[in-house]
Parts: sequence; C-alpha cells; structure tokens
Amino acid sequence: MIEAAMIWNEPNNKSHWDPEIDPDWSRFAEMAKLAGRAIHAANPDLPRVLGGISPIDPTFIRNMESRGVLDEVDVVAVHGFPLDWNLWSIHDWPDKIAEIEAVTDRPVWVSEVGVSSFGAEEVQDWGLQRTAGLLVGRVPRIHWYSLYDLPRTWEATTRHKEAEGSSYYRHFHMGLLREDGSPKLALRTFARHARSMGLCQWLHFEDHRLDEAVAWLRRLGVRHLRTGLSWADSFRPNALQWFDRQMRALADFEVTVTFCFTPEHMGIAPHHTSAPRDPAAFADFCAQMIERYAPPLPVPREAAALASQA
Repeated sequence: MIEAAMIWNEPNNKSHWDPEIDPDWSRFAEMAKLAGRAIHAANPDLPRVLGGISPIDPTFIRNMESRGVLDEVDVVAVHGFPLDWNLWSIHDWPDKIAEIEAVTDRPVWVSEVGVSSFGAEEVQDWGLQRTAGLLVGRVPRIHWYSLYDLPRTWEATTRHKEAEGSSYYRHFHMGLLREDGSPKLALRTFARHARSMGLCQWLHFEDHRLDEAVAWLRRLGVRHLRTGLSWADSFRPNALQWFDRQMRALADFEVTVTFCFTPEHMGIAPHHTSAPRDPAAFADFCAQMIERYAPPLPVPREAAALASQA
C-alpha cells in the first residue's frame, strides 16, 4: 500500500530542476503547493513529503517555508551520499539532520542514502554499517539506495553525464545487487537492517527487473520501499497498464511514491528538469495517481453513524 506521497525528487539539485528557468524556486514552490493541496484533497490521511533535497540545505527549506510550501506538506526529506558525492563526512549525518530540524517542525526523513561499490565493495559494506549506526532510531524513515546497480546500457539521471568523470560512473554502482542480479558484499549486511531501513529502487518504465526485485524485497524482509511514478512516463503508450502492474506488484510493501519529471511537451524547456508551463497540470497528475492507487479507506458504518451524531 502507499504510505506517503513525495512531491518531486531533489528539487534543489540542478540534475532534477533547472535553476536557469527557476533561479529562486518560486515556480517550484507554486507547483509544490498545488500538488500538496491536490494530494490532500484526494486522500486527507496520506502524508505528503517534500521531495528529498540534495544537497542538504537549510536555506532551501527556509525558502520553501517563506513561500508557503511547508504549509502543504507533512514531512521534509533529505538525501545524502557523503562517500561518493557530498563534501562532508559520513560521520556528520546527525549534524546534517539537526540542521534541517532547526528550521522546521516537520519530521525529517532520509529518503535516499547510499554508498557505491565503485572503488571497492568493502567500502560500500562499511558505509552501510556506519549509516545504519548513525541513522537508525535517529529519523523516522530511511531508504537505502538502491537494490540494483544501474544497467550500463542506461543513462543516469544527471545533466552533464560523462563530463562529470568518476562522479557519473558511480551512479552505476549503487546497488546491493549487480546488474546481473548477483549479490554484493553489502547485501547480507543490509538484510540485518531491513526491518529498520527501507529501500529506494527506481523502477523504470516497463522495467524488466520488477518481478525479480519484488522477490528480493520479500527475501530480504523489506517493509518500506520508495519508488516513483513519472509524470513524463504518463504520456507514453500503455502508461496506465504499466503503472497498474507496478503498483499491484508492490502492494504488500509500505510504499513512498514519488511524483516527478516534467513531460518534454509541457515544460518551459523541453526537458524533464524544466518547470512546467502549467503547474496545475502536475497537481492534477498527482491527484489522479492518488485517486487510482491510494484512495481514502472507507469509513465503517458504525463510525460514520457516530460521527454524524457528534
């Protein structure tokens, strides 16, 4: 079942939101507010999460608060990859969480944290153990990124690609499983923490790994999963059939579903990082997905009768 709806992914990261189009995030803020209201109207009981920020920046959270975004969300999420991309130490995780807690009263989730095996699998394994030691019990939700390595024939979702040097190639080594499905050293370590650390696994459109991924999630004992439903993908042929299949396959998990990625024909620029020309269109997509996959639970007759007498 869906446990939460996340509005965008890394909105303060130029690989996911174009700062040239929206340098002060005012367009993003308007879109996020409309989406938050639409999700709440579709299911008032479903927690709304402000898409995991990367970098972890309290100034961005203050910006969102000043524009009214935090009035329309219930949780603030952060992403961190200190052994691969961030300019801070893995030991700083508690301080990074405290920086965000200092500027908002919303709960703080870590909706993506991971370590690549780019240099050595032993580094990933140590990083997972250290991350668990620092974050389990410190934040309400943790999603380790990720189950699978990114296939070499795919592209990582980042703007400058190979020009980023090793930073780009690390994207392909974040999994607990290699591209061929064979386990890495850290898989056994993650299994020991699977009840307290969820997983983030992006499932691409018509992803051939879906059924195998579900089998691994069950084998590992994973309860909490984060994945996405792409607004851009919703315009592909047979999009709803794929969305239906994906969400049916994940029905036994507590899913945080992320709504993001602008369709090329609806952006100010023809790119998935662009602010949309009509921010209400994104809100409509969010509402439609919640109505389809996370409608409000029916109120039992007895409870309804008591409510009407109150």
